Amino acid sequence: MQCLGDAGVCRLCHFVLCVCVQVVELLLDSCLSADGELEGLSEDFSALEVLSLCNTGLKSLSKLPSLPKLKRLELSDNVLTSGLEVLAEKCPALSYLNLSGNSFKDLSAFKGLQKLSSLQSLDVDEDEEDEESWRERVFELLPQICFLNGFDQDHNQAPDGQLEHGFPNVFGWDPTNVYIYSYYDDDEAGPHDDDDDDDDEEDEEDEGSEDEEEVGLSYLMKEGIQVCVSS
Repeated sequence: MQCLGDAGVCRLCHFVLCVCVQVVELLLDSCLSADGELEGLSEDFSALEVLSLCNTGLKSLSKLPSLPKLKRLELSDNVLTSGLEVLAEKCPALSYLNLSGNSFKDLSAFKGLQKLSSLQSLDVDEDEEDEESWRERVFELLPQICFLNGFDQDHNQAPDGQLEHGFPNVFGWDPTNVYIYSYYDDDEAGPHDDDDDDDDEEDEEDEGSEDEEEVGLSYLMKEGIQVCVSS
């Protein structure tokens, strides 16, 4: 693991911009979005095939760039309620979509996926009170999908290849898979060892009134951060 301090941030950002056109898989789980919007991801990532944005606080996909080669999109545990029609326009090759753990009120929210003809597998929260009828209505609404929450219309489980995330070992290096980890200084909130739990509790009291900073792709442009790059 190689760490870059303040002096290396600019070089790192330049490196990211140079290789982003080669990146095939990008994992940004738990990187907070700015005001629920997708910031920092541009059409320069034109080669992306796998994108994971789980638990990022996303409320809207309106700023999603055109990703013509994207096949797998993970959007679980966000606060999306609508706006799925943008996926057909921006991600025409999308075959797997995970929307579980969002805030969709009813099936009408998924009508925006009807024009996404390439979609084969969809994961969403089920109606536990009327699961069978609910599944039938989803398959009727989206006849192009083959698998709903990992099972087809006859309750046959999808082949393993349909369920795999496809993410490589994040500690391995591949020029087409760039993993960038930004974290806070010791004086700020962040991961610590178990021995530091007591100190964390004291820090929380002192920092209770401070605003939390968001971490995401755009965070790389901020001054004074420390970044770790797998090598």
